[in-house]
Amino acid sequence: MPDGVTRLILVGVVAGLRSQLGTAAVALTTRPGERGRPADLFSGVWAKRITATAAVGELVGDKLPSTPSRLSPSGIVSRMAFGALAAVALASREPGGAPPAVPAAVGAAASLAGTFGGAYWRRTAAGAGRPDWPTALTEDAAALLLAYAAVGHRRNRDG
Repeated sequence: MPDGVTRLILVGVVAGLRSQLGTAAVALTTRPGERGRPADLFSGVWAKRITATAAVGELVGDKLPSTPSRLSPSGIVSRMAFGALAAVALASREPGGAPPAVPAAVGAAASLAGTFGGAYWRRTAAGAGRPDWPTALTEDAAALLLAYAAVGHRRNRDG
C-alpha cells in the first residue's frame, strides 16, 4: 500500500487525468462519521452520489469532440483545484496529518503533472490520424487504477 505522500501525489495525478475522479474516489471511500475534518464533506450519501455522477459524466463527456482541452487555462486551474481538494480530504482521514496547505500543494502540483502528462500521452498515442477514443479509454483505465491505489483500497460499507 502506498504511503501518505504517495497517495496524495496519486490522487492529484488522477485529478489531472480526470478532474472529477479524485474527489469521487475519496468520497466513495470516506466513511460516515469522519467528523470535524475536510473528509467529512464527502461522507454523506448525497456527496457520494454527486461526485460519482460528476466522475461518470466526465468519463463519458471526455470522448465528445466538443469537449474543451484540459490545457485551457480554466481546465488547468479547475484540475489543480480538484487535485488540491481531493488531497486535503484524503490527508484529513489520517490521524495527525499535516496542515491542509501541504496536501493542497502536493495535490495541485501533482494534478499539473497529470494534466500535461496525460495530454502529451494521449496526443502521442492517438497521433497519426488514428481515432482518439481507444486512447481515451486507456487513459480512463489508468486514472481508475491510480484512484484505487490512492484511496488505499478502503471500502465504504456504511453508505
